[in-house]
Amino acid sequence: MNRIAITIILLMCSNVFMTFAWYGHLRNMSHRPWIVAALVSWGIALFEYMLQVPANRVGHSVLSVGQLKIIQEVITLLIFIPFSFFYLKEKISLDYLWAGLCLLGAVFFVFRAKMIGVP
Repeated sequence: MNRIAITIILLMCSNVFMTFAWYGHLRNMSHRPWIVAALVSWGIALFEYMLQVPANRVGHSVLSVGQLKIIQEVITLLIFIPFSFFYLKEKISLDYLWAGLCLLGAVFFVFRAKMIGVP
């Protein structure tokens, strides 16, 4: 499997853990003291880092840091929208669409040299 695909798969898995670590406690632990939620979140985040660090190391062999960051932001939005809708029962607005379009612009600019051969 190519390094970019491995990077994307690892970052997607990492982001699922990250999203639960950052936002899962809002649904499950709102009745607990914040320190308990923080400790549980740190425990979940450990698994996120165990995937994210290798993803960035593999990805950095073929991508720039800026490209890795933009890929991560796109993945974050792709994971967060279904999470917030299905898990947290939040309403989805058009703002998510506009944010996605802005990220597509960012993808274009950081990858344009590879896409169309512009230095």
